[in-house]
Amino acid sequence: MAMDAESKQQHVHAVFESIAPKYDFMNDVLSFRRHKAWRRFTMRKMEVQPGQKSLDLCCGTCDWTIALAKASGGEAVGLDFSRNMLNIGQAKVDKLGLGGQIKLVQGNAMELPFADNSFDYVTIGFGLRNVPDLMQVLREMKRVVKPGGKVVCLELSKPSWQPFKGLYYFYFEKLLPLLGKWLVKRYEQYRWLPESLAAFPDLQDLAERFRQVGLRNVRAYPLTGGIAALHIGTKGNDGA
Repeated sequence: MAMDAESKQQHVHAVFESIAPKYDFMNDVLSFRRHKAWRRFTMRKMEVQPGQKSLDLCCGTCDWTIALAKASGGEAVGLDFSRNMLNIGQAKVDKLGLGGQIKLVQGNAMELPFADNSFDYVTIGFGLRNVPDLMQVLREMKRVVKPGGKVVCLELSKPSWQPFKGLYYFYFEKLLPLLGKWLVKRYEQYRWLPESLAAFPDLQDLAERFRQVGLRNVRAYPLTGGIAALHIGTKGNDGA
């Protein structure tokens, strides 16, 4: 399903608005219940320090935003273009009493409404494959992170070794859309997921994209046989 950037953005927005109530549940299904472990691994690699300020893009229902706020004790901002997702996230934030620490913003990851050099960390979890222009989002992430700060992406990826690769693609392309249909009555929305991954860079290609926007000390970690990946890049202390 070929789409121009505007059509992709409209389609993705409609998908996530519609699946918001079941988003957390389907993340378990999509990741074989591994997404929480992946995020814990990511947090260890990030080495968040007390008082540091973070921005979580495509924050969805805000689980990672909340984890960042708890880890630092400092300000965390979550941005997403889906109001339905943010409403669910805000309920979580309020229940935990973290409203003083966490601010949620409806906005576009392609045009961040923040000043240059504003955050110690800028993260994006399971959202980069859905944006119209991933290079533009990476440039924006680099722009708003402070010199010496880190740009962090946790995302689904592409397994490279057989037979796991074949089994995974069978699951992702054939079974997952059916699970979406059976479990949350959303076949068309979950058919979008394998399509979004097919055009997405693999582990090494995405690391090279990080370098192309000027990030330094880029590290890439395959997770669970390569079905997901963590990428971390650092903005130069000179701001370049």
